[in-house]
Amino acid sequence: MKTYPALDVWCTSSDAILARVDDFAPTAVEEHDDSLRIFFQTVSARDEARAALAPQFDVAAIDVPDGDWARRSQEHLAPITVGRITIFPNPEALIPDPCAIAIVPSMGFGTGHHVTTRLCLEALQRIDLNDKLVVDVGTGSGVLAIAADRLGAARALGIDNDPDAIQSARENLAVNPAVHAVDFGIADLTTHPLPLADVVTANLTGALLIRAATPLLAAVRSGGVLILSGLLAHERDEVCSAFAPATVVSERQDEGWVGLVLMKKR
Repeated sequence: MKTYPALDVWCTSSDAILARVDDFAPTAVEEHDDSLRIFFQTVSARDEARAALAPQFDVAAIDVPDGDWARRSQEHLAPITVGRITIFPNPEALIPDPCAIAIVPSMGFGTGHHVTTRLCLEALQRIDLNDKLVVDVGTGSGVLAIAADRLGAARALGIDNDPDAIQSARENLAVNPAVHAVDFGIADLTTHPLPLADVVTANLTGALLIRAATPLLAAVRSGGVLILSGLLAHERDEVCSAFAPATVVSERQDEGWVGLVLMKKR
């Protein structure tokens, strides 16, 4: 069974921890009452993050079986509603509603319960997606691409540089009936030009958004929209500067995380 490298960190404030591990490309976070479980793509990234945290925090390196985590998540995660979209962690519980989505829990790929995903889902519903091409960068579970389809996009493409993410997204696509035009593919936005889109979503980290601002901006048509999240409140100004001259048309904060909607000038 596949396992995922992770850290258990005992702390009273998650913001300081997440800021410290940002450079090590964490893929997901489970928040508990007095600790965080942080997942990484590789053992080496996990171990480097542990070395960075160990002088200040009580931290343990673990390997978590994917199947066990998914089973426990299906048992304890309830459906979540964000505006018109409702996400079910168990496909068998999916109701016949045009805005209902099934996203099966998988280690490292969000179900929609994390606040940054919710911020992106809210933002998608504040803009008109009819007849629009949406590209979701760092698609993970594929939830944003599938939601864009449900919200009227003409086509949605989710890309990720992690083959496991694309497999997870395609598996989620298969359990969602009547999805019209969603595709997923492996690509690295730092080395492969993105297709030109009307709307680009990127739920990444603050540091990665800053580094990838140029290719993300290049992927948006003039007058198009960028939806960004995954950044912490203290990173907001630096991210906005990196995406100038695109202008912020709306933003929301929740639990210290920021969601931005930017428009690219015509």
